[in-house]
Formats: sequence, C-alpha cells, structure tokens
Amino acid sequence: MSNHLPLAATIAALTLASCGPKAIMLPEDPIDRAATCGVVAAAEARTATDIREVLPFEAQSRIVHFPLLAGSAGGAFSGEAATRTSARMAELEGGITGGKWEDLIPQCRAAYLETAKAQLALPENRFEAQLGCNQLADFMVTALAEQEMDYGNELSEYRDLERRLEQPLVPGLRARAGVEPAAQKAVRNEALAAFARLGPPIAVLKLCVDRFGEKGR
Repeated sequence: MSNHLPLAATIAALTLASCGPKAIMLPEDPIDRAATCGVVAAAEARTATDIREVLPFEAQSRIVHFPLLAGSAGGAFSGEAATRTSARMAELEGGITGGKWEDLIPQCRAAYLETAKAQLALPENRFEAQLGCNQLADFMVTALAEQEMDYGNELSEYRDLERRLEQPLVPGLRARAGVEPAAQKAVRNEALAAFARLGPPIAVLKLCVDRFGEKGR
C-alpha cells in the first residue's frame, strides 16, 4: 500500500567528514533546512561509529526523520517534498561537513523539537492510532528498503505491523473517506504527517508495536 518514494539510496550515499573553518547557519528554505539537519544528524552519528561499521538503526532513524518532517510540513505527507529533501541532503553534504557543522546541532534541535521528544503517546482513538502506526511503519520500510541487509530485523517487525493493521483499517477508511482511492490516500497522508510530529519514529513505532503488535493483541 506504499505511496512513499524510497529515500535510502541518497541517505546511504552521504560521505561524512567532520571539520572545517567556516561557521554555518540553518537555511530559511524549509527543504534545505530539513536537508541540512539530516546531514548534521548523519555527521553526528558517523563520528560516534567506526567508519567501517553500519550506523545503528536508531541513528539511521534520526536521519530519515528529517525528510519525513519536511514531507509533512503542510499537514499532509508529500512524498515529493520528502524525496526532494533527501536529494538535497546529498547535494548539500559537502558544503556542510566541510565547515563547522557542529555549530548546527543546537540549531537543528531547536528547529525540530519533534526529533528529541521524550514524552510520547499515541492517539486514544483506536482508528487514528492504527492508521498512523500503519503509515509510519510503511514509510520506514520504504525509506530504508535498500538497507534491508543492515536493518532486516527492525524492518521485518515494521512490515508485520503494517500488514497486521491494514485490514482492520478498511471500514474506518471507507467511513471517513469513502471508497475512492485518492480520498483514502489523502486521509493516510494526513495521518502520517501527524505521526511524523509525535516524536522520533522508532520511539513512536515501539508504542505501536506494544499496542498493536503480536504481543499487544
């Protein structure tokens, strides 16, 4: 049921250096701002990981969160905006990591408070919680599909959650949006945008698995 474009190829291709002479400020453009913070998240993660090692899944999730947030800025997820953000990450990376990218860490935290939320909760409404969990799981599976070898266990769990929730959503989607696929897709995209702002994706999805996964039944 995915309508999200893969983001992993450009994210995985980032080449990360860590120091340089010039100070950097966050761009005003929303796509470039999110892309810049995605690069900073990748640089920060790489400094804490052996260059020969795959980034931890939690770190990769933090990077992916920025295209997701950029795609969700209008209140309904836009795969085009998320993909543009991912592409800009690759384009901007050299200029950012060649300068004082560390100066951007507090700027990014202030600009994207969702990325560091500690108090998380799913919507109380069961349909809204199921739909958001389904869409966020779908996004993560799609965004990191090309890194299945590295994150297979986590993505398998998310894929299982997505499939488990798809059928129960059918009556609610029809009640809310009718039977037209475009209308249902719009409702799905609104749900994903709302869940993008709940907090770090893997923390939100942990709540989803606890509530709707095999053990949560």
